Amino acid sequence: MANVTMYCTATCPYCIRAEMLLKQRGVTEIDKIRVDLQPERRAEMMQRTGRRTVPQIYIDDTHVGGYDDLAALDRADGLMPLLNR
Repeated sequence: MANVTMYCTATCPYCIRAEMLLKQRGVTEIDKIRVDLQPERRAEMMQRTGRRTVPQIYIDDTHVGGYDDLAALDRADGLMPLLNR
């Protein structure tokens, strides 16, 4: 299974939903980068993704985007091939 990295905060409902969806798809480990605990990592996230909002999800080196992007990818049957490559 691919490595999943997620920039997130503790209280973000979209972060929680993204984690739930990934776990439903068999992801057992998510490398969480808590931008609420490490503000300098938010700047890194913004530089890396061009976005300000959390979650920002990477599957290996592929930037998936936020929760809406993740859910759309799943509905289009694109998530599992990305996770299993």
